[in-house]
Amino acid sequence: MARSLWTLSMQYLSLHQVTFLLVALLLAIFGCGYWHQKNQIHRSELIRADAGERKQYWLQDRPLPKLIYPQPSALKPTRRDVLVLTSWLSPIVWEGTFNTDILNKQFQLRNATIGLTVFASQNYTAYLEQFLRSAEAFFMAGHRVNYYIFTDQPHAVPRIPLQSGRKAITFQIPSFEHQKDISRQRLEFISIYSKQRFHKEVAFLVCSDVDVSFQHDVGVEILSPLFATLHLSFYMASREVLPYERRPKSQAYIPNDEGDFYYTGSLFGGSVAEIHRLTAACHQMIVTDQSNNIDTLGYGESHLNKYLLYHKPTKILSLEYMFNKKMAFERWVSEHVNLFSLVKHVKILELPKDYIQTHNKDIATNYSERERGAGHCYTLTILFFFLCHQ
Repeated sequence: MARSLWTLSMQYLSLHQVTFLLVALLLAIFGCGYWHQKNQIHRSELIRADAGERKQYWLQDRPLPKLIYPQPSALKPTRRDVLVLTSWLSPIVWEGTFNTDILNKQFQLRNATIGLTVFASQNYTAYLEQFLRSAEAFFMAGHRVNYYIFTDQPHAVPRIPLQSGRKAITFQIPSFEHQKDISRQRLEFISIYSKQRFHKEVAFLVCSDVDVSFQHDVGVEILSPLFATLHLSFYMASREVLPYERRPKSQAYIPNDEGDFYYTGSLFGGSVAEIHRLTAACHQMIVTDQSNNIDTLGYGESHLNKYLLYHKPTKILSLEYMFNKKMAFERWVSEHVNLFSLVKHVKILELPKDYIQTHNKDIATNYSERERGAGHCYTLTILFFFLCHQ
């Protein structure tokens, strides 16, 4: 009896072992098939991505056209009066530090489109026509551009003739009463649309305030994976006096012994992926601060500077790309800092707060010419002030 039980037990165990081996064999066969199929799909995706990248950039398929330009000299720096390179090896873009022809030829090989986002709500829609007309004249000349206009008044967006390869796309947004809400929503909307749409349509995003006027060529020299613009009011200021958020409870907090530059929130940009990361992170910091009843200065500018401190920009735009003549003059009067001498061409000019009230459409069209004339008045005033204080 005991022997028969032993025999039955051994047969039962043998059956289970055989069943286990068969199941393991089947799993191995199907697993190999599954991973082989997945590997083939992944490989085909890589091939398609590589083909798409080659189609977009064409750098390996097309040689650079012949260009005639002066040979660079290591013994003759392009600018001696300004900083042109950061300690983390990011260039600071000033007029005279780049060759536009070379950059345009390089960029044309990429066959890419640039997106320009702008927000105009409430009475700020009055700036749109000057913004768009000046952008058509000076922004990314010769390249494809998508203007992404976010507004609470789509009917107020002016219809102006656009160059070939350019289009204006309007998005309706809610109307907000406070500027801090508009700034928060600006970051949120850019983040959302970068993830959902922009990455399919453009290679780079440039994010600008609407109350500005393009005065001189602003081209591909500004483009980089992540670029920021120096704030005129705090250029050459020591880090201790930079208006960073100094309260440790804030998400934008920067200690007194940290900081590189102070960047303006009026102009920044980069690749769509980098801008998505930046805007999403800054928006989340603002939401957290607001939930803790912390209002920071600059309507999101503090959070932008916090992000850029720990995610260094790969390119920095000089004062030329967001210039304010009134602020520059005030700095000369109060600190004897002559920023006018550093700026060869004002690329983008901040418009005065009374622009809407004091400028009609005809005057707005000629605003650039009048500002150039006003610049001479500023220069003469500065010279007079300087002579009086000798």
